[in-house]
Amino acid sequence: MQENNFDISKLTSFKVGGKVNRMYFPESVDEFVQVLKSEPDAVVVGNLSNILVSSYGFDGVVICTKRIDGINIDGNIITAGAGVRGTKLSKLAAANNLSGLEFMIAFPGSVGGEVYMNAGAHGQMVADVLKSAKIYCPERGVITLTNENMDFSYRTSVCQKKSYTILEAQFELKPDTSENIQEKMNENLSFRQNKQPSLTLPNCGSVFKNPEGNSAGRLLESIGAKQMAVGGVHVFEKHANFIINEDNGTSYDILTLMDKMSSAVEDKYGIKLIPEVKYLGGNNEKEVELCRKLKIDMI
Repeated sequence: MQENNFDISKLTSFKVGGKVNRMYFPESVDEFVQVLKSEPDAVVVGNLSNILVSSYGFDGVVICTKRIDGINIDGNIITAGAGVRGTKLSKLAAANNLSGLEFMIAFPGSVGGEVYMNAGAHGQMVADVLKSAKIYCPERGVITLTNENMDFSYRTSVCQKKSYTILEAQFELKPDTSENIQEKMNENLSFRQNKQPSLTLPNCGSVFKNPEGNSAGRLLESIGAKQMAVGGVHVFEKHANFIINEDNGTSYDILTLMDKMSSAVEDKYGIKLIPEVKYLGGNNEKEVELCRKLKIDMI
């Protein structure tokens, strides 16, 4: 359950990251609570699909919830641990003729992160189907919040405002025919395959949030971002809001490229793009300076 001097790069979707001082992998909610009591200053992460971990490592403690991955189905209610992959949950719902999670097909993240950020695509989002969530609250311990208490909005939830950790989520889905569900999933898969990089390519999903009433991808394409590259990383040729680490790029390469992309949009349109990617590190001053400039959430 505990590993010291852990090489985290093998877990991150960017395939970037140095050594973490101490890393924990609890396999249940109870184990998670026990670890956090012994390591109150630990950083909690999930599937590491939208976190850029510094190549220079992290001197603190990290708790990863990816092994809290139990699933239970009761009628049209699916309960899933924070570590369950979105793609797996989407397929399981489809296999039980339950609709509402088609948008998660081919998502790189896990349930914890998807609820945390109110993930969505193709007109569906977590807020539409979440019934309740089991959450760790620093002041009160493990609590349950209903959908109404989650304060969902675009790519955010109450968890980001109050440092809550998602441990388990309960989804209320609607029965439908396997044909209808599969049709939605196929449409979503087709869109992702045509517009977004394969999960086999090291990337962190969308790099920047869409500004209100606008599209980060369109803005970035208009300033020629698809031709941008730094070190071992480059902007995806089919969609300008993705960065691919195709040649052993570093976290500094990625941050530098993000800065080039963001600065070009701001210079032309006066729009400051806000990153979706979060950062874990702190051992490199140049990286920290770039994070502050980009307004990246440093966890």
